[in-house]
Amino acid sequence: MAAVERERRGNVEILTINRPEARNAIDGEVSAQMAGALEELEHDAGCSVVVVTGAGDKAFSAGMDLKAFAAGEGASILGASGGFAGIVERDFPKPLIAAVNGSCLAGGCEIMLSCDLAVAAEHAVFGIPEAKRGLIAGAGGLFRLPRRLPLAVALEMALTGDPIDASRAFQLGLVNRVVPADRLLDETFTLAAAVAANAPLSLAWSKRVMKEAALLSEAEAWKRNAEAVSAVFTSADAMEGPVAFAEKRPPVWQGK
Repeated sequence: MAAVERERRGNVEILTINRPEARNAIDGEVSAQMAGALEELEHDAGCSVVVVTGAGDKAFSAGMDLKAFAAGEGASILGASGGFAGIVERDFPKPLIAAVNGSCLAGGCEIMLSCDLAVAAEHAVFGIPEAKRGLIAGAGGLFRLPRRLPLAVALEMALTGDPIDASRAFQLGLVNRVVPADRLLDETFTLAAAVAANAPLSLAWSKRVMKEAALLSEAEAWKRNAEAVSAVFTSADAMEGPVAFAEKRPPVWQGK
């Protein structure tokens, strides 16, 4: 049984952390298999979007497997290519969507924050409770959460360690959709397919510019925008899109 299960639906790849008996906590095997899958998918022209989820209906991920860490797996858990879980430090060019199937806490929340979009089951909860254990969220949560939420809300979550529910997460814009648990993967795939229907270069450059925008000055942002326009508007897909529209047919993207 793979620690990370893989399923391909059209041009959407679904990666499932498959340790439901451990609330999908991250051990060395999960980190290694997630890293390997994402490295492969980055260069797979047949994959346009990646969905990340957890097995079962209890937890997206409980974060680091402390038993595995205590058993000496710390280096493999944290030192995999791409960092913790093979994802939190990875500069992945394709859209990533989290399908949050349950509690999304500690490192699990940080995995979700590594994704670009999120769909949550109605019973999902989100939090970084590390302060309750004398720790801090060390896999990106302390800087990614305040980029996604109002600072006061992010600070409250970090300083109290208390979680928020899916409804509150949606109101705050932390997740894109909240759906019944039995519809989670179908609704996530619908969103993923809507994204994957678009031109790969357009997706990659849109993601890159928008993620960098908050960190750039206005002048630097315009430079990055010009770079994106130059790359996309001179591509074969930029010709294919208008032609397909005029001919009233679906475009056939080449990714170049």
